[in-house]
Amino acid sequence: MTQPRAQFSSSFGFLMVASGSAIGLGNIWGFPTQAANNGGGAFVLAYLVLAFLLAYPALMAELIIGRHSNTNIVSALGQLSPSPMTKRLGTGLGFVGVITASLILSFYAIVAGWMLAKCLQPLAALLGADTAAQWLSRDGIGRDLSLCLAFSVWTCWIVAQGINKGIESWARKLMPALLLILLALIAYVFTQTGSTAGLRVYLVPDFSRLSDPALLLGAMGQSFFSLSLGVGTMLIYGSYLGKTLAREQSPHKAYRDKLPRLGAIVTLMDSGFAFLAGLLIVPALYVAQAQGLEIFAADGKLMAGPSIVMQVLPNLFATMGTAGQWVSLSFFALLTIAAITSSISMLEVPVSVVTERTGLKRPRAALIISSLIFAMSAFIVFNFDQMFDAVIALSTRYSEPFMGLVLCLFAGWILHRDKKLMQLRDAQGLTQSWFWRIWPFYARFLCPLFIVLMFVQSLR
Repeated sequence: MTQPRAQFSSSFGFLMVASGSAIGLGNIWGFPTQAANNGGGAFVLAYLVLAFLLAYPALMAELIIGRHSNTNIVSALGQLSPSPMTKRLGTGLGFVGVITASLILSFYAIVAGWMLAKCLQPLAALLGADTAAQWLSRDGIGRDLSLCLAFSVWTCWIVAQGINKGIESWARKLMPALLLILLALIAYVFTQTGSTAGLRVYLVPDFSRLSDPALLLGAMGQSFFSLSLGVGTMLIYGSYLGKTLAREQSPHKAYRDKLPRLGAIVTLMDSGFAFLAGLLIVPALYVAQAQGLEIFAADGKLMAGPSIVMQVLPNLFATMGTAGQWVSLSFFALLTIAAITSSISMLEVPVSVVTERTGLKRPRAALIISSLIFAMSAFIVFNFDQMFDAVIALSTRYSEPFMGLVLCLFAGWILHRDKKLMQLRDAQGLTQSWFWRIWPFYARFLCPLFIVLMFVQSLR
């Protein structure tokens, strides 16, 4: 017998959870340097426009499938399929999404462990625990495995507590904390020498770059992947919205079409956090340059990705004395929060499949799946040079865009034919809304085209 299915307690709870899933490490260290290296404000403008032209319709594809099906990704894609052959295909593709989310979490937990080490190291130093601080500061298999395990246990514990007491409750606490820490760090960095140069690079647009296909494809890719699209996280969160929206449904016509508005808010929050991250990271890099640190790679572009948070910024914090230890603690606490809110969404994808298709209780399902994913993480740690980049490429460069394409096609070409969905739409008076007039065309044609373009560009 299946267990009763939980629902988010409110739209606000959903917004905290969904934005937490979207706002991850990639937003904080990926978007800022992409913007700085690709026309500054021109990239920011292109990103914001494409976030709503591309990422928002793709996000709505996942949310609509989830809310309509009210189940996990495997069952959802199977149920939507009109024939036995396409049902098997949909079920198989659902499992591909589960595997993709699990692979991403397997390397994400390793990176999150590094962030946890960087967060705890200044705390240990401030408390006088020098031995612990030295252990945390040294790279090694023992440290990486230990902190990866700690992060995995934390993720498992949150998911095991359920939707309301676990995922939603933690998101309600962590997301405001994330915003406060980010704003405090921005205010501090703005007081440092060199920050003005960074702001100029980040915000002043080079409009001549807007015709550059590489800039547009980069902004398109960032807008799509920053929303955690293509692995089923937004689909499963959408599936926990059904009764929540029914409870909050307003009889007033202007408020009936609530799901599109919630999706727009999630897109706006994700874009807003990415923009704020740029206000922190790019000025901080130029503050580091003012302190004599190297911030440019061999190709003349700003250092990007993990190099920023593992090399440049820690070296900057080290020049600040005791104040630098507090700044370092706050910065890596920010990254750790961003990591945990994303990781719980990835773990929820396989956990929801196991609990709903086998009847296994959530705590046990979370423990079993977390153990299997940690085993994958350990295998990657022990074979780091061969496995780490390969797993990232397989899951994010190939599988994630493929599943994003699949979900758009299912939403645009299969779901729209479903009588139950059409009855639901008509009963709520949504047929004439602007969203339902525009979105189907996007989901059927433009989103798949853009995703294919991004994929082809990524192979070059």
